[in-house]
Order: sequence, then structure tokens, then C-alpha cells
Amino acid sequence: MTPSYLARNESGELHRRAERLMELLQACDICPKLCGVNRLRGEVGFCWSGVDPVVSAVVPHFGEEPCLTGTRGAGNIFFGNCNMRCVYCQNWQISQDWKGQRRNTVSIEGLAEAMLALQDKGCHNINLVSPTHFVPQIVAALAIAVPRGLRLPLVYNTNAYDSVPVLRLLDGIVDIYLPDLKYSDNAMAREYSVAGNYVEASRDAVKEMYRQVGPDLVLDDAGLARRGLIIRHLILPNEIAGSRECLRFIAEELSPAVHLSLMAQYYPTNKAHRKDLISRKIRAREYADVLEMLEEFGLENGWTQEFAATEVGRPDFASAAPFAWEGGIAPAPLTLTRPDSLTG
Repeated sequence: MTPSYLARNESGELHRRAERLMELLQACDICPKLCGVNRLRGEVGFCWSGVDPVVSAVVPHFGEEPCLTGTRGAGNIFFGNCNMRCVYCQNWQISQDWKGQRRNTVSIEGLAEAMLALQDKGCHNINLVSPTHFVPQIVAALAIAVPRGLRLPLVYNTNAYDSVPVLRLLDGIVDIYLPDLKYSDNAMAREYSVAGNYVEASRDAVKEMYRQVGPDLVLDDAGLARRGLIIRHLILPNEIAGSRECLRFIAEELSPAVHLSLMAQYYPTNKAHRKDLISRKIRAREYADVLEMLEEFGLENGWTQEFAATEVGRPDFASAAPFAWEGGIAPAPLTLTRPDSLTG
């Protein structure tokens, strides 16, 4: 099963989509923040990002769902900066340090090189982590990488704070959607992630992803995902995530057949210690309650983490190997093409 973007490239549609998406940066509305800044001229909005992509790490990763990790790892491209401000973000070193991330700016050509380098390492897919604020640059890089031989499926690994019109421009380009569903209450989303319209935006986004790829997760003979939707839900302490309503939405407004990845790995990091209700790990009873909800809503497909998941290794993006404990393919340093403004 070949990636859908190959047909889009052959017809010329991939280039047309890239051009259309890049135009949106003139008055940026590529996410629900609708900042309206001209990123093509170097202006930045809520996500602190201009026209050049920020690539914070390019590594084979072995901590994703089994159908993505396989035996040789998912090909993760971690983008710097973010359109949310989760106080508990485990990737806060790259998502919320915009000054430090300036050194990780690359050209669109460099992003294409990263995709091809991960394919050369034997990774099973290109896993775009926090891609929302760089969708135009991603598609433009894809238009460079595909004629050079890129053939891996794209995984759109997102916080789901996405724009539906932008997602429509990814139809037939992205084969695997991997959104979080973080909250079912906008007050919680505002308090802990500075995203006061998250519930409506994320649900509309996930519905669009579902429209594009449907409820079935298509696997190849090796058990690797080739097309479909996997929704992640991170259990938070004190019912802050609104897990019941998140799961109800999936079962009743999408389908009970959707694959769900239920995560127990929450630990208070970044600024979580400043917020009393979220300053601790989840409790065994909280985890068990959400597991019971899976049965209640007939959600049978997917994965659940062990309750001890908070004790596993945690990423360190100050290191050249942020996931050093995983083993597998050692991530060799990559030298990516940078914008002309940063060279010389």
C-alpha cells in the first residue's frame, strides 16, 4: 500500500497544495489561534514561529504505539514551539523555549533532508510531532522529498488544536492521523493549556480526520499502520481531562471502532507544580475508572499503558539523544540545511 501523497505528487496537486498553504502564512490562520500575522515577513504570533521550520530533533523513536514503532522505530521529527501552552508538557524544553529554539531553525530543504534521512535509517514512517504550526512548510518539504524517493507513510501527530480548512488541504497527503484529545471542558483547556476554544476546535478537527481516513486502522502484513486514525487520551489527575466526555464523543460521534491509545504516563513537569490540582501523578483508582469507561462505551480497539508508565524514561531534549534509554537504532547527528540568514 503506497502513501497517498504519491498520487498527489504525480498529478501536480502536491505542489499546488504547498503553494496554497504557504500563502496562508501571509495572514496566518493555519490554527485556531487565528493570529493573522505575516509570517512570510518574519512576524510571529502565539506559536513564536516565522516562515522557517524549527526542527528540534530527528530520531528513530521506539516509544510510540506498536503499529508505528515496529522493529526499526517511527521516524520522528520533533518540531519546536507550539500553538498551546500546556503547563505539564513533557516536551517543554522545545515547545515553550522559543528563544532557545531559534538555533534549531532549518530551511524547507533541510526538512526534506530530515525526512529522507529517517527513511535511509530504516524507519517505518515519518512521524511529524507537533506539526500544526508548520503544515505549509511540511507540505512544501514533502514536494521536495517525494521526487527524491520518499515513500514512507506520514503520521500527523498532533494536539488536535488544528484548523479544519487546513486539514482539508492535507486530505490525500496524510494517511495516518494521531491526534490527542486533551479536554472536554474549555475552562480546563484555558487554565492548563491557554486554549479556551479547545473543545470545539479539537472535536471538529478530529471529525475531519475521521472523514478522511475512516474508522478502520489499516495494517500491512508486518502489523505496521499504513492508513487510519488513532486517538490518544492522556488521563489527568482530578478529572481535569474530562475523560468520560472525551470517550463518549469518540464512541457516539465517531465510532466505537476507532483505535484509542489510553495513556497513564502523566507526571507533573514544566510548570505543573504551580497548579494544585495537577501537581501530582494520577492515582490507581483514577486510572481504573477510565479503563471501566472503555467497556461502558464499547471502545475495544487500541492500547492502554501500564499504570507504572510514569516511571519510564523521560525525554531530555538538551541531549543529542533525547530518548537514549530506548535502544534500537542509535540516532546519528544530522546536519540539516539551514536558511541563508543563519549561514555564513
